[in-house]
Amino acid sequence: MHRRSLLAASAILALPAVARAQSFPDRTITLVSGFAPGGSTDITARLLADRMQGFLGQNARIVVENRPGASGTVAADWLRRQPADGHVLMLNEASSHVLIPNAMQGGTRYNPMEDFTHVAIVANGPLILVAKPNFPAANAAEAVQRLRAGPQDDMPYASSGVGSIPHFAGEAIAVSLNLGGRFAHVPYRSGGLMVESIARGETAWGVAVLASAAAQVRDNRVRGIALTGLERFPAFPDIPTLAESGIPGFDLGNWFAVVGPPRMPAPVTEALNRAINSALRDAQLRDRFLVAGITPWTRPNTPADARAFFQSELEKFKGVVERTGVRMEQ
Repeated sequence: MHRRSLLAASAILALPAVARAQSFPDRTITLVSGFAPGGSTDITARLLADRMQGFLGQNARIVVENRPGASGTVAADWLRRQPADGHVLMLNEASSHVLIPNAMQGGTRYNPMEDFTHVAIVANGPLILVAKPNFPAANAAEAVQRLRAGPQDDMPYASSGVGSIPHFAGEAIAVSLNLGGRFAHVPYRSGGLMVESIARGETAWGVAVLASAAAQVRDNRVRGIALTGLERFPAFPDIPTLAESGIPGFDLGNWFAVVGPPRMPAPVTEALNRAINSALRDAQLRDRFLVAGITPWTRPNTPADARAFFQSELEKFKGVVERTGVRMEQ
Protein backbone atom coordinates (compact mmCIF):
# COMPACT_ATOMS: atom_id res chain seq x y z
CA MET A 1 0.00 0.00 0.00
CA HIS A 2 1.33 3.45 -0.94
CA ARG A 3 2.24 5.93 1.82
CA ARG A 4 -0.68 8.19 0.86
CA SER A 5 -3.10 5.27 1.21
CA LEU A 6 -1.63 4.34 4.59
CA LEU A 7 -2.08 7.90 5.85
CA ALA A 8 -5.68 7.94 4.61
CA ALA A 9 -6.42 4.63 6.31
CA SER A 10 -4.91 5.88 9.57
CA ALA A 11 -7.03 9.02 9.42
CA ILE A 12 -10.19 6.96 8.91
CA LEU A 13 -9.36 4.73 11.89
CA ALA A 14 -8.76 7.80 14.06
CA LEU A 15 -12.14 9.34 13.25
CA PRO A 16 -14.19 7.45 15.87
CA ALA A 17 -11.82 8.50 18.68
CA VAL A 18 -11.84 12.12 17.51
CA ALA A 19 -15.64 12.08 17.26
CA ARG A 20 -15.92 10.67 20.80
CA ALA A 21 -13.66 13.40 22.14
CA GLN A 22 -15.62 16.14 20.36
CA SER A 23 -18.96 14.91 21.69
CA PHE A 24 -17.70 14.00 25.17
CA PRO A 25 -19.41 14.11 27.56
CA ASP A 26 -22.78 13.37 25.98
CA ARG A 27 -24.48 12.43 29.27
CA THR A 28 -23.94 12.67 33.03
CA ILE A 29 -20.56 11.46 34.32
CA THR A 30 -20.62 9.30 37.44
CA LEU A 31 -17.66 9.72 39.79
CA VAL A 32 -17.61 6.79 42.18
CA SER A 33 -16.26 6.92 45.74
CA GLY A 34 -15.36 3.60 47.34
CA PHE A 35 -16.29 4.82 50.82
CA ALA A 36 -19.45 5.92 52.61
CA PRO A 37 -20.49 9.60 52.63
CA GLY A 38 -18.70 11.94 55.04
CA GLY A 39 -15.18 10.56 54.73
CA SER A 40 -12.17 12.11 53.04
CA THR A 41 -12.64 10.33 49.70
CA ASP A 42 -16.28 11.40 49.51
CA ILE A 43 -15.40 15.00 50.44
CA THR A 44 -12.62 15.17 47.84
CA ALA A 45 -14.84 13.66 45.14
CA ARG A 46 -17.65 16.16 45.73
CA LEU A 47 -15.36 19.19 45.82
CA LEU A 48 -13.62 18.07 42.63
CA ALA A 49 -16.83 17.20 40.76
CA ASP A 50 -18.42 20.54 41.60
CA ARG A 51 -15.55 22.51 40.03
CA MET A 52 -14.32 20.09 37.35
CA GLN A 53 -17.62 19.78 35.48
CA GLY A 54 -17.43 23.42 34.40
CA PHE A 55 -14.23 22.71 32.49
CA LEU A 56 -15.85 19.90 30.47
CA GLY A 57 -18.47 22.10 28.82
CA GLN A 58 -21.38 24.34 29.63
CA ASN A 59 -23.85 21.48 30.08
CA ALA A 60 -21.49 18.90 31.60
CA ARG A 61 -22.65 17.32 34.84
CA ILE A 62 -20.81 15.06 37.28
CA VAL A 63 -22.57 13.19 40.08
CA VAL A 64 -20.85 11.38 42.93
CA GLU A 65 -21.98 7.86 43.75
CA ASN A 66 -20.89 6.03 46.91
CA ARG A 67 -20.08 2.32 46.53
CA PRO A 68 -18.50 1.52 49.89
CA GLY A 69 -16.92 -1.76 50.84
CA ALA A 70 -13.54 -3.34 51.62
CA SER A 71 -11.60 -0.05 51.64
CA GLY A 72 -12.49 0.87 48.08
CA THR A 73 -11.78 -2.52 46.49
CA VAL A 74 -15.48 -3.27 45.87
CA ALA A 75 -15.81 -0.09 43.81
CA ALA A 76 -12.51 -0.70 42.02
CA ASP A 77 -13.51 -4.23 41.02
CA TRP A 78 -16.86 -2.91 39.77
CA LEU A 79 -15.27 -0.05 37.83
CA ARG A 80 -12.98 -2.22 35.72
CA ARG A 81 -16.03 -3.91 34.17
CA GLN A 82 -17.78 -0.66 33.13
CA PRO A 83 -17.87 0.80 29.59
CA ALA A 84 -14.61 2.60 28.82
CA ASP A 85 -16.20 5.75 27.41
CA GLY A 86 -15.25 8.17 30.20
CA HIS A 87 -18.72 8.47 31.71
CA VAL A 88 -17.93 6.26 34.72
CA LEU A 89 -14.86 7.14 36.80
CA MET A 90 -13.54 6.54 40.30
CA LEU A 91 -11.98 8.91 42.79
CA ASN A 92 -9.70 6.41 44.47
CA GLU A 93 -7.16 6.64 47.25
CA ALA A 94 -4.03 4.69 48.01
CA SER A 95 -5.64 1.77 49.84
CA SER A 96 -7.56 0.23 46.94
CA HIS A 97 -4.87 0.58 44.28
CA VAL A 98 -1.47 0.30 45.95
CA LEU A 99 -1.84 -0.88 49.56
CA ILE A 100 -4.34 -3.75 49.43
CA PRO A 101 -2.86 -5.19 46.20
CA ASN A 102 0.35 -5.62 48.23
CA ALA A 103 -1.32 -6.81 51.45
CA MET A 104 -3.92 -9.21 50.06
CA GLN A 105 -2.92 -12.87 50.05
CA GLY A 106 -2.83 -13.79 46.38
CA GLY A 107 -3.46 -10.19 45.34
CA THR A 108 -6.69 -8.43 44.41
CA ARG A 109 -9.07 -9.59 41.69
CA TYR A 110 -7.90 -6.66 39.62
CA ASN A 111 -4.47 -5.54 38.47
CA PRO A 112 -4.02 -1.93 39.68
CA MET A 113 -1.90 -1.06 36.64
CA GLU A 114 -3.48 -2.99 33.75
CA ASP A 115 -7.18 -2.96 34.68
CA PHE A 116 -7.59 0.83 34.85
CA THR A 117 -6.96 3.98 32.87
CA HIS A 118 -4.93 6.36 35.03
CA VAL A 119 -6.34 9.82 34.38
CA ALA A 120 -4.80 12.24 36.91
CA ILE A 121 -3.64 12.70 40.49
CA VAL A 122 -5.89 15.06 42.45
CA ALA A 123 -4.43 15.71 45.89
CA ASN A 124 -2.48 14.53 48.86
CA GLY A 125 -4.47 13.55 51.95
CA PRO A 126 -2.43 14.19 55.10
CA LEU A 127 -3.16 11.87 58.02
CA ILE A 128 -3.73 12.93 61.61
CA LEU A 129 -3.74 11.02 64.87
CA VAL A 130 -6.91 12.01 66.72
CA ALA A 131 -8.02 10.98 70.21
CA LYS A 132 -11.14 11.11 72.35
CA PRO A 133 -11.57 14.40 74.24
CA ASN A 134 -10.50 12.93 77.60
CA PHE A 135 -7.48 11.03 76.29
CA PRO A 136 -4.96 11.06 79.18
CA ALA A 137 -2.23 13.25 77.68
CA ALA A 138 -1.66 16.99 77.65
CA ASN A 139 0.21 17.16 74.33
CA ALA A 140 1.50 15.09 71.43
CA ALA A 141 4.68 13.96 73.16
CA GLU A 142 2.70 12.76 76.19
CA ALA A 143 0.22 11.00 73.90
CA VAL A 144 3.05 9.09 72.23
CA GLN A 145 4.38 8.09 75.64
CA ARG A 146 0.90 7.00 76.72
CA LEU A 147 0.59 4.80 73.64
CA ARG A 148 4.05 3.40 74.28
CA ALA A 149 3.18 2.59 77.91
CA GLY A 150 0.04 0.64 77.05
CA PRO A 151 -1.59 -1.66 77.83
CA GLN A 152 -2.74 -1.81 74.25
CA ASP A 153 -6.08 -3.51 75.03
CA ASP A 154 -7.16 -0.44 76.99
CA MET A 155 -6.68 1.83 73.97
CA PRO A 156 -8.50 0.39 70.95
CA TYR A 157 -8.02 2.42 67.81
CA ALA A 158 -10.49 3.10 65.02
CA SER A 159 -9.88 3.08 61.29
CA SER A 160 -11.90 3.64 58.13
CA GLY A 161 -11.77 -0.09 57.31
CA VAL A 162 -9.58 -3.16 57.19
CA GLY A 163 -6.85 -2.52 54.65
CA SER A 164 -7.31 1.25 54.68
CA ILE A 165 -4.39 3.66 55.01
CA PRO A 166 -5.51 4.59 58.57
CA HIS A 167 -5.52 0.88 59.50
CA PHE A 168 -1.93 0.44 58.35
CA ALA A 169 -0.92 3.75 59.93
CA GLY A 170 -2.14 2.47 63.32
CA GLU A 171 -0.14 -0.73 62.83
CA ALA A 172 2.92 1.26 61.71
CA ILE A 173 2.72 3.33 64.91
CA ALA A 174 2.69 0.12 66.98
CA VAL A 175 5.77 -1.14 65.12
CA SER A 176 7.54 2.21 65.50
CA LEU A 177 6.91 2.16 69.27
CA ASN A 178 8.49 -1.32 69.53
CA LEU A 179 5.48 -2.59 71.45
CA GLY A 180 5.91 -6.24 70.59
CA GLY A 181 2.17 -6.46 69.99
CA ARG A 182 -0.73 -4.64 68.39
CA PHE A 183 -3.44 -2.29 69.54
CA ALA A 184 -7.00 -3.59 69.34
CA HIS A 185 -8.38 -2.51 65.96
CA VAL A 186 -12.01 -1.42 65.38
CA PRO A 187 -12.74 -0.87 61.66
CA TYR A 188 -15.57 1.36 60.40
CA ARG A 189 -16.98 1.88 56.90
CA SER A 190 -15.65 5.41 56.41
CA GLY A 191 -13.41 8.05 57.92
CA GLY A 192 -16.45 10.04 59.02
CA LEU A 193 -17.85 7.11 61.01
CA MET A 194 -14.49 6.34 62.64
CA VAL A 195 -14.05 9.93 63.80
CA GLU A 196 -17.57 9.92 65.24
CA SER A 197 -16.71 6.77 67.21
CA ILE A 198 -13.73 8.55 68.76
CA ALA A 199 -15.82 11.64 69.55
CA ARG A 200 -18.27 9.41 71.42
CA GLY A 201 -15.47 7.60 73.26
CA GLU A 202 -16.25 4.21 71.73
CA THR A 203 -12.62 4.03 70.69
CA ALA A 204 -9.67 5.83 72.25
CA TRP A 205 -7.84 7.08 69.20
CA GLY A 206 -7.24 6.54 65.52
CA VAL A 207 -5.41 7.82 62.49
CA ALA A 208 -7.73 9.58 60.06
CA VAL A 209 -7.23 11.29 56.76
CA LEU A 210 -7.25 14.94 57.84
CA ALA A 211 -10.23 15.76 55.62
CA SER A 212 -12.34 13.27 57.58
CA ALA A 213 -11.48 14.88 60.91
CA ALA A 214 -10.85 18.58 60.21
CA ALA A 215 -14.31 19.82 61.19
CA GLN A 216 -14.41 17.77 64.42
CA VAL A 217 -10.92 18.94 65.37
CA ARG A 218 -11.94 22.56 64.86
CA ASP A 219 -15.06 22.03 66.98
CA ASN A 220 -13.03 20.24 69.70
CA ARG A 221 -15.18 17.13 69.35
CA VAL A 222 -11.96 15.14 68.97
CA ARG A 223 -8.42 16.12 69.84
CA GLY A 224 -5.97 16.61 66.97
CA ILE A 225 -2.80 15.09 68.43
CA ALA A 226 -0.22 14.87 65.63
CA LEU A 227 0.17 14.63 61.87
CA THR A 228 1.79 11.52 60.42
CA GLY A 229 3.80 13.28 57.69
CA LEU A 230 7.02 15.22 58.04
CA GLU A 231 5.41 18.66 57.73
CA ARG A 232 2.69 20.54 59.61
CA PHE A 233 -0.47 21.48 57.74
CA PRO A 234 -1.07 25.20 57.05
CA ALA A 235 -4.66 25.18 58.35
CA PHE A 236 -3.56 23.57 61.66
CA PRO A 237 -0.14 25.10 62.37
CA ASP A 238 -0.25 24.24 66.09
CA ILE A 239 -0.58 20.50 65.56
CA PRO A 240 2.89 18.92 65.48
CA THR A 241 4.04 15.84 63.59
CA LEU A 242 4.72 12.42 65.10
CA ALA A 243 8.31 12.90 64.00
CA GLU A 244 8.48 15.93 66.30
CA SER A 245 6.73 14.12 69.13
CA GLY A 246 8.71 11.00 69.85
CA ILE A 247 8.63 8.84 66.70
CA PRO A 248 11.56 10.18 64.62
CA GLY A 249 11.22 9.84 60.86
CA PHE A 250 7.59 8.65 60.90
CA ASP A 251 6.15 9.54 57.50
CA LEU A 252 2.96 8.02 56.09
CA GLY A 253 0.26 9.74 54.07
CA ASN A 254 -2.57 9.22 51.60
CA TRP A 255 -3.48 10.60 48.18
CA PHE A 256 -6.42 10.77 45.79
CA ALA A 257 -6.55 10.13 42.04
CA VAL A 258 -9.05 9.65 39.24
CA VAL A 259 -9.06 6.38 37.29
CA GLY A 260 -11.36 4.91 34.69
CA PRO A 261 -12.06 1.49 33.20
CA PRO A 262 -9.24 -0.03 31.13
CA ARG A 263 -8.47 1.18 27.61
CA MET A 264 -10.38 4.44 27.65
CA PRO A 265 -9.83 6.36 24.37
CA ALA A 266 -6.83 8.68 24.62
CA PRO A 267 -8.77 11.80 23.51
CA VAL A 268 -11.37 11.22 26.25
CA THR A 269 -8.69 10.54 28.88
CA GLU A 270 -6.87 13.70 27.87
CA ALA A 271 -10.07 15.78 28.00
CA LEU A 272 -10.72 14.56 31.55
CA ASN A 273 -7.11 15.19 32.51
CA ARG A 274 -7.28 18.77 31.22
CA ALA A 275 -10.50 19.40 33.15
CA ILE A 276 -8.99 18.04 36.38
CA ASN A 277 -5.83 20.11 36.03
CA SER A 278 -7.85 23.23 35.21
CA ALA A 279 -9.95 22.65 38.33
CA LEU A 280 -6.83 22.18 40.46
CA ARG A 281 -5.48 25.54 39.27
CA ASP A 282 -8.72 27.25 40.32
CA ALA A 283 -8.13 29.37 43.43
CA GLN A 284 -11.58 28.68 44.85
CA LEU A 285 -11.15 24.89 44.71
CA ARG A 286 -7.62 25.10 46.12
CA ASP A 287 -8.91 27.16 49.06
CA ARG A 288 -11.78 24.74 49.68
CA PHE A 289 -9.36 21.81 49.59
CA LEU A 290 -7.03 23.41 52.14
CA VAL A 291 -9.88 24.29 54.50
CA ALA A 292 -11.06 20.69 54.25
CA GLY A 293 -7.58 19.34 55.06
CA ILE A 294 -6.58 18.35 51.52
CA THR A 295 -3.41 19.41 49.67
CA PRO A 296 -4.04 20.06 45.93
CA TRP A 297 -1.66 18.29 43.54
CA THR A 298 0.90 20.63 41.97
CA ARG A 299 3.41 18.25 40.36
CA PRO A 300 3.40 17.27 36.64
CA ASN A 301 0.08 15.54 36.00
CA THR A 302 -0.41 14.01 32.57
CA PRO A 303 -2.01 10.55 32.28
CA ALA A 304 1.52 9.17 31.80
CA ASP A 305 2.64 10.96 34.99
CA ALA A 306 -0.32 9.45 36.85
CA ARG A 307 0.53 5.95 35.67
CA ALA A 308 4.18 6.35 36.68
CA PHE A 309 3.08 7.64 40.10
CA PHE A 310 0.88 4.58 40.68
CA GLN A 311 3.79 2.30 39.79
CA SER A 312 6.14 4.04 42.23
CA GLU A 313 3.51 3.97 45.00
CA LEU A 314 3.03 0.23 44.53
CA GLU A 315 6.71 -0.22 45.34
CA LYS A 316 6.55 2.19 48.28
CA PHE A 317 3.58 0.49 49.93
CA LYS A 318 5.14 -2.91 49.44
CA GLY A 319 7.63 -1.70 52.05
CA VAL A 320 4.83 -0.47 54.34
CA VAL A 321 3.17 -3.90 54.25
CA GLU A 322 6.47 -5.64 54.95
CA ARG A 323 7.21 -3.39 57.96
CA THR A 324 3.81 -3.88 59.57
CA GLY A 325 3.55 -7.58 58.78
CA VAL A 326 -0.21 -7.23 58.20
CA ARG A 327 -1.68 -9.58 55.60
CA MET A 328 -5.27 -9.83 54.44
CA GLU A 329 -7.30 -12.80 53.22
CA GLN A 330 -9.75 -12.63 50.32
